[in-house]
Order: sequence, then structure tokens, then C-alpha cells
Amino acid sequence: MNKLTKIGVSALAGSLAAVSAGHAGSLSVAGGATVSWTQNEGDVTGNQLGMNSGMTFTGSGELDNGTTFTLTLTQADKVAYSAGSLVMTIPGFGTLGYDQSGSGLDRFDDMMPTAWEETNGTGLGSTLATAAGVGGSGNIEWTPDSAMLPDGMTAHIAMSPAANGSGLTNDKAASGAGNSIGGAGWDIAVSTTGLYDGLNVFAAISSIEQNVDAAARSGDRNQHVIGATYAVGGFTLGYQQSSDNLNISNGNEAYDNTAYGVSFAVNDDLSISYGYHESEAVKSGSTANVTLEGESLQIAYSMGGATIKIAESSVDNNSYTSGSANSKDGTTLALTLAF
Repeated sequence: MNKLTKIGVSALAGSLAAVSAGHAGSLSVAGGATVSWTQNEGDVTGNQLGMNSGMTFTGSGELDNGTTFTLTLTQADKVAYSAGSLVMTIPGFGTLGYDQSGSGLDRFDDMMPTAWEETNGTGLGSTLATAAGVGGSGNIEWTPDSAMLPDGMTAHIAMSPAANGSGLTNDKAASGAGNSIGGAGWDIAVSTTGLYDGLNVFAAISSIEQNVDAAARSGDRNQHVIGATYAVGGFTLGYQQSSDNLNISNGNEAYDNTAYGVSFAVNDDLSISYGYHESEAVKSGSTANVTLEGESLQIAYSMGGATIKIAESSVDNNSYTSGSANSKDGTTLALTLAF
């Protein structure tokens, strides 16, 4: 991680300068770059080489009462940042923050152990629909202080005034219509490591208000996730279930997902994993349900700041459409350099 400079709080956010200009803050940056090669069987892939660059900027400071704050901006690729959060840690209360991606229930969308990526995260372009709650929209999240909870437990409560999938909104602005279906929503996500050594149990629920419209929505959108991972020796095992009930009577009414995975750390540098994710689209009316299935075998080997990764993956009934055109295999090879 490279320390760039010491800056005043006003350089992080103009409005914060008025709160506590007497304390200096800091800004640091870390990141990496990945070059990959992808070959999908039966696809016209064109140029198989690609590159991704990623940087995370972290700014921090402290107020007069001991409250600390952290600004995190993630630039996944190219110019615009892809996710951001501003979190305040308040003594005895916990953390309270604004998040633009990945909070609430969304942090549990796929918790399966892996050597590299989620089962649907390699080069096949799987359209697997996982539960996200309000995490895909700008939201406020409270994480209670650990002293307020039983040993080993962590809780998150998130809410969004309009969970319409519009996360990256500038200050002094609104997201616009976006997905006009989504109204106010809330998530509750809980995990615990206190039940048994090596065992992590997690669960979350979400509810988002929906307007009745031409798609015949008959109620609120409700989601849940429940699962566990267990680490013993070099092995980590995982299993989870999730559902996304859209309450739609015209199209896909709901998605019911099951995932499991296993990873093995051969040593500090080499790890392998296998993951499987199954998602059933519950169709309305007399249309038959369709199940999308994805699986991925992965290997990752690290050498200092460099990591070589390979994934052999397959997907059946992609886009929740049956037929050979929506079933394919693929290989992705990548080199990542961290700085």
C-alpha cells in the first residue's frame, strides 16, 4: 500500500471540514491489475485477451468526540469508480454509514469458499440471479457495536428510501426514475462464529416495496439467504440457500437458489476449489420452470505480489432458457499483479 500524502479533512469532503478541521486525515491507495485469456467453447470470442485494473482509495479521520470516519472508493476498471462508502465508527454505538454497493443482504449473495471467483464470476457471462436486497442501491447501514451482541455475532441493518438499483448517485442529486418499481426497502443480515470453532453461520432477510404495474406485481419483493461455511485444516466447506420472490404474475415470479462449494489450501501459496450454483426461475402461469446450473473448478497460485489463476467453468440453461445454445464450457486464465 502506498501512502500518497497527509491531507486535511476538507480535502476528503468539504462538508466535513466544518465538523472538525483541527484533525488531519490520511489518504492511501492500493490496487492491482489483471491480464486474462478466455476461451468459451462454441462462442465467437474474437480477441481472447483482456485486462482489468482496480484501485481502492481509503481516506480516514477523527472527530473531537473520538468518532472516526472512513471513506472508501473502489475503481473496478477504466475511469469511473464502481462502488463507494462513507462510514463513521461511533464508540459504544457501532458503525453508521452510507454505502453504494454490497451492504445489507448483498454481502451474503454468494458466500461459498473459492480459490478465485464466484461460480458465475469467470468468463462465461452467466446470468445467474442472486439475492441482493437493498445492497444494489444507495443505502444507509448500521452495524451495532460488538459489545451490544453475543460473542462472535455480527449484525447489519440497512435501509434505502428507493431500492431501485441506482447506487452511484452524486451529492445534491437524486437517482431519477431508474427502476421505478422499487420503493423503500430494508435488510437485516446476521452472522455468527460463536457456535463452534471454524463454523460461520449467516442469514439475512429483505423486503422492498413494489408498485403495482403492467407486470402485475401483487405485493412487496421479499428475499432471504441462509447458509454456513466450516473450516477445518486446509479445507473450507460451504452450503447456502437463497430466494428472491418478485411477486410477479407475468414472467419470472421468483428465483430459488442453492449453492455449495469446497476449497483446499495446499499451502500458503497454492489453493484449489470447486463450486456449484443452481438457480430455478419460477415461471408464471403454465410456463415450465427453468433451472440454470453453473459450476467452476479453480486453481490459484501466488508468488509474492503476483497470482496466477485458472478456472474451468460450465453453465447450463443460461439466461434461464433451455437449449444447447445456452449451455457451454469455458476456460479463463489470469495473471494478477498487486501493488
